[in-house]
Amino acid sequence: MLTIGRLAATAGVTVRTVRHYHHIGLLPEPERDASGYRRYGAQAAVDLIRIRTLADAGVPLARIDALLHAQPDEFAAAITDIDAALRHKIDQLTEYRRRITQLASGETLVLPPDVVALLNRMRGLGISELRVRLERDAWILMRALNPHAMPQRIREKNAGFDDPETTRLYLACDQSVDWDPHDPRLDRLIDDLDAWEITHERDSGRPGLQKLVSSRIAEASPAWRRILEVLAHRAEQRRTAGRGSEAGALVTSDS
Repeated sequence: MLTIGRLAATAGVTVRTVRHYHHIGLLPEPERDASGYRRYGAQAAVDLIRIRTLADAGVPLARIDALLHAQPDEFAAAITDIDAALRHKIDQLTEYRRRITQLASGETLVLPPDVVALLNRMRGLGISELRVRLERDAWILMRALNPHAMPQRIREKNAGFDDPETTRLYLACDQSVDWDPHDPRLDRLIDDLDAWEITHERDSGRPGLQKLVSSRIAEASPAWRRILEVLAHRAEQRRTAGRGSEAGALVTSDS
């Protein structure tokens, strides 16, 4: 007769595992002997080894009891079903691995190739990775909220980067990320951005998206937050005067 410790060692499991199998009714728990110990016979050792073998093979514990008492044909059919379920799980895990691998590039997982190309163009122009990531987030939001507008906006963004003045202002905004919000250079940049807004004013048609992107940009830099606030205030003044504007387009990059 075996103690619980010897039984566990014989089957290659822990005492805690044996007790768990007792708790869920998978392995019968013997009565205590006169000394107050539980003693296990050879059948318990055989059953425990079979349980461990099935569990190690991936058979769910909930199905092991039925398999232990199944006839040969029932056992074979159950194993076939379990094997099919495991194959399905393997296929799922393989797909998860494929998608995780794609996450290394981040953008290709959730954005179309022409947007990824645009982001790479920004990198090529010398725009910082922080700004590129914020731009990427704006495109992700746009794809979720207004996907039909993406082709036109992609064309507009590429056309903007064909314009030296637009590119200059992008780079200037990028450089201002660490400036003090009251830096005099920021006032001059705001004036330049406001002039650009007036020249390129258009109805964005995306107030919800613009608000989300603006909040994301504002979180990244106190200087950018001040730019957005001042440009929004000036744009509101122009709208009040009947002159609509897309406030902070170069800062928000609301794709």
